Amino acid sequence: MAYKALRSVKGVPTGREAMRMMQKMGMDMKEIANVRQVVIKTTDKQIIIDDPTVTTITMQGQTMFQVAGGTVKEEGHKEEVEEALPISEDDVKLVAEQAAVSVEEARKALIESGGDLAQAILALKAKSS
Repeated sequence: MAYKALRSVKGVPTGREAMRMMQKMGMDMKEIANVRQVVIKTTDKQIIIDDPTVTTITMQGQTMFQVAGGTVKEEGHKEEVEEALPISEDDVKLVAEQAAVSVEEARKALIESGGDLAQAILALKAKSS
């Protein structure tokens, strides 16, 4: 009896009704099976989600990924960023000369600035003053 009362509440669709409404709006939801890990990488860290539930939601030609549950951990990954940036020795020497610093300091500033010469020089000059 209570179940029928809950079903009759206006404005609250049941699971089946919700699925029909989503289909009418052109939404398609599918769960991705056997997902072991999701990794989100940013410039300074990565977020690792182990054993999540991942669902794709396609609506109006766009696909969204919904990640739920799982164990979340964050890790820094500056080392990977350093290895990924192709910084030439000429750039390092130029920054070192312009900012009047050592080659090591210039290389570090270039890595921190993402390879942007002007930003690296300005940051080094700001440190020295």
